[in-house]
Amino acid sequence: MNGRIVIFTDEPGWHGKRLKRAFAARGYRAVYLPLAACRIDLERGVGGLVLPGFEDRLPDGAFVRGIAGGTLEQVTLRLDFLHALPAVGVPVYNAARAIEKSVDKAMTSLLLHQAGVPTPPAWVMESEAQARALLMREVACGHELVLKPLFGSQGAGLRRLADPADLPPAADYRDVYYLQRFIGPAAGPSEDYRVLVAGGSARAAMTRRGASWINNVAQGARCLPAPDDAELIRMAEAATAALGMDYAGVDLMRDRDGRLAVLEVNSIPAWRGLQNVAPQDIARILVDDFLDRHVEAGLRRQCA
Repeated sequence: MNGRIVIFTDEPGWHGKRLKRAFAARGYRAVYLPLAACRIDLERGVGGLVLPGFEDRLPDGAFVRGIAGGTLEQVTLRLDFLHALPAVGVPVYNAARAIEKSVDKAMTSLLLHQAGVPTPPAWVMESEAQARALLMREVACGHELVLKPLFGSQGAGLRRLADPADLPPAADYRDVYYLQRFIGPAAGPSEDYRVLVAGGSARAAMTRRGASWINNVAQGARCLPAPDDAELIRMAEAATAALGMDYAGVDLMRDRDGRLAVLEVNSIPAWRGLQNVAPQDIARILVDDFLDRHVEAGLRRQCA
């Protein structure tokens, strides 16, 4: 194995093992590395960057499997590495800017809206008084809202609001309210869809059926095959393009009138649940897309 890939992750787990095996099948040795272990050293670094295990030569590519939380300064530094690597010839999958856009739910909603991709109405504000007034207006019109952490994943911190009294203090959500209109069924469990898009094309999809109104595998949702739905595929691909992503896990739901909308777009999606219903090897799909379109394409350009 002559090629070397860094997989940025703090917890390789199941996903890391699948990726490492897929890279090995293509002749690349993959190394796990937490971004927190990297540093900038303008005297000794390669291009000013020090990645433990790659002191002599930077990797041929970087696959981002996770970015650990931390202070604003810590997260900024970790993203600095993802921004800097492409400047010294190391492709990053997904790119730093794509990750920044998707991890921020406010920016995701804005970009989907501006691109004309259907997404539920959403509001983002710091004022508790404004949030309460909005909730009163929405409830008066027969709607409920979902309060989400601006930065969050796997269904953590979701709260369904049907009464102004349900609104928690702003401090509970780090002083920012992200509110999205709830479009699921009024009562009982619901379902949504997860579509994996890579290289601009939908490659696998599933239906997630929750025991409650939250349809997330980490929250106990069941994974089932997705219907053969051209609109579902087209909208997932459009959402991924709107955020400029190489690959994405796109979450979609039909409202009570049957209209499809994009709820979220994930730039570092988990796929263990999806793998249970998809015949394709998803890690191999992602690795092939990364190597074919970025790593080996870049090497061919250098040799041309």
